[in-house]
Amino acid sequence: MPSPQQARAQASAITSKPAAPEPEPSPASQLRALFDRPRLSPGQRRIAQYLIENLTEAAFLSITDLADRVGVSQPSVTRFASAVGFTGYPALRERLQSMTLAARGGPAEEYRGNELQAAVDAEIENLENLRRDFADPHAVIGTGRALSGSVPLTVLGLRISVSHAEYFAYAARRIHPDVRLVTRGGSVAYDALLQSREAGGTWVLAFSMPRHARETLQAVRVARRAGLRVALVTDLALGPVADEADVVFATGTGSRLVFDSYAATGVLCAALLQAMTDADPERTQARLEAYEQIAEEHRFFLRD
Repeated sequence: MPSPQQARAQASAITSKPAAPEPEPSPASQLRALFDRPRLSPGQRRIAQYLIENLTEAAFLSITDLADRVGVSQPSVTRFASAVGFTGYPALRERLQSMTLAARGGPAEEYRGNELQAAVDAEIENLENLRRDFADPHAVIGTGRALSGSVPLTVLGLRISVSHAEYFAYAARRIHPDVRLVTRGGSVAYDALLQSREAGGTWVLAFSMPRHARETLQAVRVARRAGLRVALVTDLALGPVADEADVVFATGTGSRLVFDSYAATGVLCAALLQAMTDADPERTQARLEAYEQIAEEHRFFLRD
């Protein structure tokens, strides 16, 4: 029978055993981490998706063969390699080959066909980040009050951002007397912004989502020069467009698929609309009731 000292020594030896090493991430997980760059274009994301799903074969393809398999040009493959941090396609292929040989096989089957779940997981993370931002709601409430008081209120969204601007403007018209939607750039946007300011408007709500349009930056600068203040909804807190804005709301976008998804942006829009309704509850109630009467009279909607 061991002495008390020996028992304590044995117990110490047991508890001090080194922890088991963390399992090596699968090749597919490593590639997703490598390629998880929000600034990748849709064409570049097609290349990334092909490499993730076909690593064993793709790691040994020439640049010509890879371009043919994905359906893109050879320069597109070169630009993709540079975008994910390599000096060129040969360096990227060398990395892919080392990953393939180290794993002694292709990507794990459990990851095949599961990119949709990975996209949902990424959006859940974006929503969690937005939830943390909403712990201090003062910026949203204050901006909603300012947008509510701007008559007219201009909503700007160009290219991919058109859908966000249209949604916001459609809902805002139910609670605001004069909402002006701008979805065309150039002189058309400039004219609309200048007219809004001349009519007494004080704020513009602008959307700038990737890929960020040069026209959006130009329009925001025109708005500022005209004397309008700008609230910006975007995916980056820093950058040329954000630098021109008075208030910036940065929400993550989902970049796991060929085209971005915008779950957090949609929630932020709804939150700003809620803040607008709360800023002038009497006007909100009167306008909503009037709209419901019109909708009923003209039978806008199907009955359940």
